[in-house]
Amino acid sequence: MKIVFMGTPDFAVPCLRKLASETEVAGVFTQPDKPNGRKMKLQFSPVKKTAIEHGISVFQPTSLRKGEDAEKALEILKKIQPDCIVVAAYGQILPKEILELPKYGCINIHASLLPKYRGAAPIQHCILNGEKETGITVMQMAEGLDTGDMLMKKSIVITENETADELHDQLAELGAEMILPVLEGLEKGTLTPEKQNDADSCYASMIRKEMSALDFTKPASDLHRTICALTGFTKLGGKRLKVLRSLVCDGVSGAQCGTITDAKNFIVQCGENTGIQFTEVQLEGSKRMPVSEFLKGKKLEYGQQLGE
Repeated sequence: MKIVFMGTPDFAVPCLRKLASETEVAGVFTQPDKPNGRKMKLQFSPVKKTAIEHGISVFQPTSLRKGEDAEKALEILKKIQPDCIVVAAYGQILPKEILELPKYGCINIHASLLPKYRGAAPIQHCILNGEKETGITVMQMAEGLDTGDMLMKKSIVITENETADELHDQLAELGAEMILPVLEGLEKGTLTPEKQNDADSCYASMIRKEMSALDFTKPASDLHRTICALTGFTKLGGKRLKVLRSLVCDGVSGAQCGTITDAKNFIVQCGENTGIQFTEVQLEGSKRMPVSEFLKGKKLEYGQQLGE
């Protein structure tokens, strides 16, 4: 089966590697190079780097829906005549002309158990909302946002202290494991597409910076989910403090919310008689480190207020 792959970030790389080793990948579409760093040097996407490693032609249109780039992209795809287009976190919406071009259509690897968590940030929102499981849905793409018929779903458990980065890597590998059986099923006609129930859907919007702010009047479990999903932030001694890992402590009371109740273990009072223990942090101007290391060079005091 001749494949065109469309993807951009690290999430898409395991799938591209799997396809490159087992199928004919006739071309890769990825987002244009972006300037990065102080010198604003153009940086390749992870998918572009992987495609180059495998000697696969790379195309980087600014848009697939309008303008000269879109016309050229459609011409390229018509010339390739792929049997299927596989999409994983590409970052562009495919128009009807492309969706209908391949023999087996376009399929998308989405990091949630659809119809829940359609949209841009399903991994983070699953953790934020306290979901106990998530997974991968491979679906036949339609014109709506993540609304197409589902071809295969597999679930995994979300553990209590799992971060979005850890879950991301698991789901990326799971998607790679699923793609070849889906393509084989499409080719043999053995898959049974399942329509999504729109009534069960919810939207996973893009993450905004302000969502990472830690509000210590909330229960520690809420803050812990924010830290796992997004990396939390507050202020310590007037400097920005990133919190990368934490633990929930019940039965912490008697102090004002946002104050340190245990200076030796960096436990902070939260709402509803709970406390949160920071276990990995990064203070502005310093590197990230376990709190055990952080406390060797930073003395905390009982009752010290965070957020100031």
